[in-house]
Amino acid sequence: MHKVTKEHINKLADYFWEIPKSFREDMRVPAQILASEKILDDIIEDRSLNQLVNVATLPGIRKAALVMPDVHEGYGFPIGGVAATMHPDGAISPGGIGYDINCGVRLLTSQLTKDDIKDQLEALSKELYAQVPSGMGKGGQIRLSSEQIDEVLRTGAEWCVEHGYASQEELKYIESHGKLKWADPSCVSQMAKNRGLDQLGTIGSGNHFVEVASVDEIYDREAANAFGLCENQVVVMVHTGSRGLGHQVATDHIRVMVSAMRNYDIRLPDRELACVPFNSEEGKNYFKAMCSAANFAWCNRQIISWEIRNAWNTVFGENGGQLDLMYDVAHNIAKVEKHVIDGKEEKVIVHRKGATRSFGSGFDELPDEYIPIGQPVIIPGSMGTCSYVLAGTIKSYDLTFGSCCHGAGRRLSRRAAKKQVNAPVLKEQLRERGIYIEAGSFRGIAEEAPIAYKDVNSVVETVNCSGVAKKVAKIKPLVVVKG
Repeated sequence: MHKVTKEHINKLADYFWEIPKSFREDMRVPAQILASEKILDDIIEDRSLNQLVNVATLPGIRKAALVMPDVHEGYGFPIGGVAATMHPDGAISPGGIGYDINCGVRLLTSQLTKDDIKDQLEALSKELYAQVPSGMGKGGQIRLSSEQIDEVLRTGAEWCVEHGYASQEELKYIESHGKLKWADPSCVSQMAKNRGLDQLGTIGSGNHFVEVASVDEIYDREAANAFGLCENQVVVMVHTGSRGLGHQVATDHIRVMVSAMRNYDIRLPDRELACVPFNSEEGKNYFKAMCSAANFAWCNRQIISWEIRNAWNTVFGENGGQLDLMYDVAHNIAKVEKHVIDGKEEKVIVHRKGATRSFGSGFDELPDEYIPIGQPVIIPGSMGTCSYVLAGTIKSYDLTFGSCCHGAGRRLSRRAAKKQVNAPVLKEQLRERGIYIEAGSFRGIAEEAPIAYKDVNSVVETVNCSGVAKKVAKIKPLVVVKG
């Protein structure tokens, strides 16, 4: 198959590009790219745009297959990919959600400033590392019974309210209020459940982290006030997902779909795109299992927040005040939503893989104070760079099915990063810049070094200038805990 080059790409508008449906005869819709010209030149270097063209061949896909500016190669779908398929008989593809189902980000806000905690950063870094279990396969202090894990899979963050890890009020500040109602634990294998029995309250490894940061700059005062953000304020960001349970759910159902596709006469250019009709038995079983894993992830991030609060109280005592949840968003998930396509409202299955929902003002799922502003969008950079809080826009519905980027996006593989980075030196360099790193291994530091990622400022500027999200605040790291 032909590799996509710049000659194959048409410019539709500033920051918006298209590979026409005529590029390959099996494409059902065009493939569209949200990127600056410089970012586009970088994207062309890997296979992500060819993966995007493959996504455009999915049965029932509507309007266009899309990628965000943080796009890079993934399993089947590129990471940073968005695709909407017709409901109920269009395709659902686990490759369009990813192995880490409901990997997502949440932000907690404090009443303290950077100056208030500057002398206790090292103590805070060590206490967070002690309180929040991290690392490959690392278990936490909660050990669930088989009945309890079914409850978690069914009820998500509501389980945390019932067991004292959250308040009822906090659920308003979680996407879908921390629970997808279609979850069915019977569609999750025993192996997947076993992998999750001791993993609630853990961040795992890879690019997952807990980060203490300070608000460096405010761009939109009204939105920042609504979100409870101000200059120099200390905030805490959590990035993790459904751990081994979600990975096993994906593994189990991809295996089923690879075998089942022939029953539905589905032929695809890449078996990693394995899919079935959403309303088929296999499709419904996967969606129920995916919703269950998503609920597990929301519960996981909520319990991590409880652990962070314990560490915070240990270090700061009564002077620390409370940590409030600003918002929690998923960026590896499929959801049934309504969008206007060709002038008519349609129900579609929106796959977001490394893409964040970016719904605009008036969205009634949001807390009352956010409805006039739009949904908070949290975009982490890397452990040595800044991150951003944005707000979703009405324009995103028209351009990207209400979606935007989810981070900076990798530019180096983990293997390449390890070859190029001296982790002990990097850790000391970050310390000299006032950033305290706690990690289970130097390997984890090397793999997640700032050099491994694209420039988050350019990525965020793209989504801001294109209008799919608006910048609200920039935050800079002070403490990073990694697996």
